[in-house]
Amino acid sequence: MPLKRAVIVPGNGAGNTEHCNWYGWAKQRINEIPDVSCTLKNMPDPGYFSRPWEWEKIRTNVQYIIQFGSTDDSFLPWEEQQEVADGLKTDLHKYSGRGHFQNSLSGAH
Repeated sequence: MPLKRAVIVPGNGAGNTEHCNWYGWAKQRINEIPDVSCTLKNMPDPGYFSRPWEWEKIRTNVQYIIQFGSTDDSFLPWEEQQEVADGLKTDLHKYSGRGHFQNSLSGAH
């Protein structure tokens, strides 16, 4: 029987898919199936940070901006978050140990 291949290609350009959300887990489980091989492919960056920010244009769409950021975010370096806060003049709430705010805290309500 020929080897079957599964390819996971998320369309979010979020970088290393092996460690992003459930993709690594899915690859591992699929590779446990006999005669099946799973590959993860990173999509190119969708261009969020490849062009200049248009701060004034962005600010015209809102009256007030609250921004939450964590210094250990694996997707957005703190320097980029701070640049956004400065450029948009946001009410920045700075956290540490919260990553990309994707996990709930034990015992939190």
